[in-house]
Amino acid sequence: MQPQMHYATWAEVDLGAIAGNVRFFRKTTQRAVMAVVKANAYGHGAAPVARAALEAGASWLAVARAGEALELREAGLAAPILILGYTSPARWMELIRAGVSLTVWSEAQIVEMAAAGRQAGKPAHLHLKVDTGMSRLGTEPEQAPLLAEKIRKLEGVLFEGIFTHFARADEADPAPTDAQSTRFRKVVEALEHAGMRPPWVHASNSAGTLRRPEAWYDLVRVGIAMYGLEPSRACPLPETIRPALAWKSSLAMVKTLPPGRGISYGHVYTTTRDERIGTIPVGYADGFRRIEGNVVLVRGRRVPVIGRVTMDQIMVQLDGVPEAQVGDVVVLIGRQQEECISAEEVAERWGTINYEVTSGLAARVPRLYIGP
Repeated sequence: MQPQMHYATWAEVDLGAIAGNVRFFRKTTQRAVMAVVKANAYGHGAAPVARAALEAGASWLAVARAGEALELREAGLAAPILILGYTSPARWMELIRAGVSLTVWSEAQIVEMAAAGRQAGKPAHLHLKVDTGMSRLGTEPEQAPLLAEKIRKLEGVLFEGIFTHFARADEADPAPTDAQSTRFRKVVEALEHAGMRPPWVHASNSAGTLRRPEAWYDLVRVGIAMYGLEPSRACPLPETIRPALAWKSSLAMVKTLPPGRGISYGHVYTTTRDERIGTIPVGYADGFRRIEGNVVLVRGRRVPVIGRVTMDQIMVQLDGVPEAQVGDVVVLIGRQQEECISAEEVAERWGTINYEVTSGLAARVPRLYIGP
């Protein structure tokens, strides 16, 4: 099937790249891998990516919302799943019965989840979150041993894990992450001394997995790097890691316009001579940002987006590609012939990060899966 014959715009997700990236981290760390598939797998498609990651050797899945966890269960995935953040108490019972692990950081949560576990007839599997410097969710390090003891004593809960999250592991300066790592290590040592160390201790996100062997503990949580996207410019990926996503569209119309013709809303671009203009069926409702300076690939060459990005369409200047014609595949992210537009390049142009670029792909953009 030629995608441009069936779709206006689409994303191609290489599950072979996902699998290869997971295998790389399994081999490199010799630890269990928790594949982070929240936000629809960073825009790549949660269930297909999760399945590919598990088949490649991942042991855990991680999400951010109750609905994300239950979607994976409904897709037939029986692997351990951890909800990394807040979960509404109204969903606890359903999640406990589905065997989904929950994150806690307060005594009140622990007590209430124990009651929910007893009512569900099976213990709630809990991971205690320690705030070592992210200043988001989590208990203070000094309180962690007390909360761990509380979990261990109560019927209806199981102390399955303890973890923290690095705020600046992707930066050049190691000092802030050194401080976080030290705080967390002291908590783990205190639990070990008290005989309360849970089965799963984890700290490393993608950047920590790439740069901090001392923080690998029992498992590594690989998110952005699993998709072949770099955590930051200061934290590049090994050459063996491959990006999994390409975003494409096609030329819907090509025409030559005379001088003085305004293009798109507001006529912020006006032709200055006879110009070949192409129309592409993708817009900000698909996740293509409404900013100036966008470029796309046509027949392996960069062409500028001109005029304002509209909800469903963009226009490009095709004088540099005189052979371009209706039906040509247009690449928004990815490689075409010898040229490439990366998610990182797009993020820089849009004034954001690659995480937001891919997770911002709208649901109406079909995901087409290749491999593994």
